[in-house]
Amino acid sequence: MASLLFKKIRVIRMLLTLSIPVISVSRVQAEPQVPCLFIFGDSLLDNGNNNAISSLANTNYQPYGIDFPDGPTGRFCNGRTAGDIIAQLLGFIDFIPPYATASGKDLLRGANYASGAAGIRIETGRQYGARISMNGQLQNHRSVISQVVNILGTSDAATNHLQNCIYMVGMGSNDYLNNYFMPLIYGTSWRYTPDQYANVLIEQYSQQLRTLYDYGARKVALIGIGPIGCTPFEITRSSINDLSCDERINSANQLFNDRLKNLVDELNNDLQDAKFSFVNAYGIFSDIFQNATSYGFRFSTTACCGLGRNNGIITCLPHQIPCANRSEYLYWDAFHPTEAANLIIARRTYNAQSPLDVYPIDIHSMALL
Repeated sequence: MASLLFKKIRVIRMLLTLSIPVISVSRVQAEPQVPCLFIFGDSLLDNGNNNAISSLANTNYQPYGIDFPDGPTGRFCNGRTAGDIIAQLLGFIDFIPPYATASGKDLLRGANYASGAAGIRIETGRQYGARISMNGQLQNHRSVISQVVNILGTSDAATNHLQNCIYMVGMGSNDYLNNYFMPLIYGTSWRYTPDQYANVLIEQYSQQLRTLYDYGARKVALIGIGPIGCTPFEITRSSINDLSCDERINSANQLFNDRLKNLVDELNNDLQDAKFSFVNAYGIFSDIFQNATSYGFRFSTTACCGLGRNNGIITCLPHQIPCANRSEYLYWDAFHPTEAANLIIARRTYNAQSPLDVYPIDIHSMALL
């Protein structure tokens, strides 16, 4: 009983620290703020798609999901992802289903196409086996659109429905982590400088996002790359004192983000009725990392679950016992934030805390359009 009481106290303290009333995340509404939410991305947003494919990037086992209502689901987290929380903030009663299991009228409220190890480039993450790249996720979305047309009866009805939805796209992290900065497996760092590689990625990403627009997307939140050099894995690999981020990686990430923000202006100017926004994940996460204690985190460079120094060498193994005080950890495993960190990231994406968080408008404002 005492341990249960202390656990409840920790949860309440975490929520108070984040200034998020419980009702703001879990309230029940008659109708969500938008008819549907579609999510594209990698392991930061994957909620089960990799369970259905032959991939080493798979977390459908305990202790992943230890704080999630349904237990392990394939989420790369102890609990909810940022996508899950944003869906709740938008008023959806249920989580947006993964494409792998979504069917029928459930598709009218959206689908999650995200896949662990996926990237903008097709070859990204190939050392993990199967994964669904951005191109593959777009193909899956095209299939969903056909089903939506069949459900609603006409193309016009489907178009009207889809144009009012929110689209979240979080791609690019693996194109660095599992491509550019793996020179023994990939040749991109031999062929391109960081500046050139950012240009190559953005050029391909631009084509993919224009395809998404052609498929009916109008309200699109593009999530930038976070400071990958500050993950427990990269800190452990590159830092002598286990405290310093790998600025070589972070600098490359910022080059991509700068171009992605410019791409938002380009898309909004070029495409009729387009409402693209840039989510400054780098700035948001850097703020949390640098001011961890003020956000309630005692551990910002050590993962809650894993093996090796800082639990940062190997990700969480099946049935491994993780830390008990998960709300005090910024990272769940060597690469992925805890639910406590995702709460902050999702809140600032949905309702920007500062003008630097989202450009030009946040998801809440986008939903009102």
